[in-house]
Amino acid sequence: MTILEQLGTFYSQVFQLAFNLENIIILFSATILGIIFGAMPGLTATLGVALLTTLTYGMNTGAAMIALISMYVGAVYGGSYSSILLNIPGTAAAAATAIDGYPLACKGEAGKALGLTTTASMIGTLIGTFFLASFAPAIAKMALQFTSFEFFLLAFFGILISGTLTSPDLIYKGWIAGLIGLFMSIIGRDRLQFFPRFTFGLSQLDGGLELVPVLIGAFGIPQIIQVLRDQLSVGEAKKFQRVLPEFKTIVRNATHIVRSALIGVGIGSVPGIGEDIAGWVSYSAAKNSSKHPETFGKGEYAAVISSETANNACIGGALIPLLTLGIPGSPPAAMLLGALMIHNVNPGPMITFEHPTFILEMTAILLLASLAMWMTGILLAKQVVKVLRIPPPIFMPIVGVLCVIGSYSLGSNVFNLYLMVPVGIMAYFMQEMGYPVAPLVIGVILGPMADENLRRALMVSQGSFLPVITRPVALLLFLIILFTIFSQTLVYKRLKERVKQRIWNQIRNKK
Repeated sequence: MTILEQLGTFYSQVFQLAFNLENIIILFSATILGIIFGAMPGLTATLGVALLTTLTYGMNTGAAMIALISMYVGAVYGGSYSSILLNIPGTAAAAATAIDGYPLACKGEAGKALGLTTTASMIGTLIGTFFLASFAPAIAKMALQFTSFEFFLLAFFGILISGTLTSPDLIYKGWIAGLIGLFMSIIGRDRLQFFPRFTFGLSQLDGGLELVPVLIGAFGIPQIIQVLRDQLSVGEAKKFQRVLPEFKTIVRNATHIVRSALIGVGIGSVPGIGEDIAGWVSYSAAKNSSKHPETFGKGEYAAVISSETANNACIGGALIPLLTLGIPGSPPAAMLLGALMIHNVNPGPMITFEHPTFILEMTAILLLASLAMWMTGILLAKQVVKVLRIPPPIFMPIVGVLCVIGSYSLGSNVFNLYLMVPVGIMAYFMQEMGYPVAPLVIGVILGPMADENLRRALMVSQGSFLPVITRPVALLLFLIILFTIFSQTLVYKRLKERVKQRIWNQIRNKK
């Protein structure tokens, strides 16, 4: 199929979907439902896609894919609502957004922040859609170069960079928090030899720590305690007249948007990584390239734009290995894989022969879902920011109830509540001592990947770390990790100051 034929097929799919009333109703309904799932702590994109899959049995394949993709896009975006307004990420993908989003809400700029994140999310999804349609085979082939060593190093780098970026004072505190999360992730039976580790004889811990209770406890409980203790409140709702972002603001942040979208697509195309890592890596890139990195964490628009662009661009990237290899690029994409099989669509190399236009159909659906997400997001933002009018002593207990419901809803397991409370109390005292909570959560998320892939890699190499040096991608990741650690040492900082001073003296002497 030539490029012109592909474009013709793509546009015909878009118009066919857009001018069908039933499809439009499904599109907007699923998008709004996805935003709700993303905004409420505990109701993640993965859970939303999983629950909606059960409702699509009786639908035709096209309508089912519209519902599921719209749910996916809406839920990844919806996490920014609670991140910005409450400092409680609705999803792991929005954890990086909370760092600067909530300070903006405290300044009375929640409306503007939500408008920017909505637009950035749409642009990121559109760029991800472009790569899905244009470069799926090439990017999927690149992702196949990753083996167990690369996955381990990437997971470890994600924990390391999260600790580096979120520490309020000493970087080492962030790394310690990340290592605590890494330790928490190995509780339970290991996935390779099924041997129980640190379960203390409790059968409830055999499956490890569930992510949702840890996420809610780590972010929700400390926030509830702090607000009720100090009677904190955020900006007045009357300051949120404008939600639609100014065009010049988008243009000013165009570099951040493009870079973050490329990061999101690249990370999404690597099987098993997900939107949360895309958000953190993009946040890191924005901070490192900024002329004023000290403003990050205090309410920087470039930060929320970068993280939200990346995690939504990751959706298109995650669909690339899913459709072309049958390997999901993120947890929600894994749920989508099951839904595709239910509807007799087997993703993989043969999909272009069995369903020649299916990838273009998915691309068209993703395009329409991004537009529906932007329209509903802009309309809902003005209503959502009114939540700030509720007095904290009344609103925070409601948030607490939602946290309990979100934790319990995962398998209707009371043990998740017993897990959420101690994790939340530990996170509260960590914050009081200046230890960031985000690296702990990232450690719990990425720990299983790091643990499983390191052990598998050492089994294959018979205990040798030599492949880290001999494999180009692994070596590059290893050198980046070493540089990240070395860049925080006193020796490096002194050397950097000397080099800066020498360059400055040379420039001054020439003048």
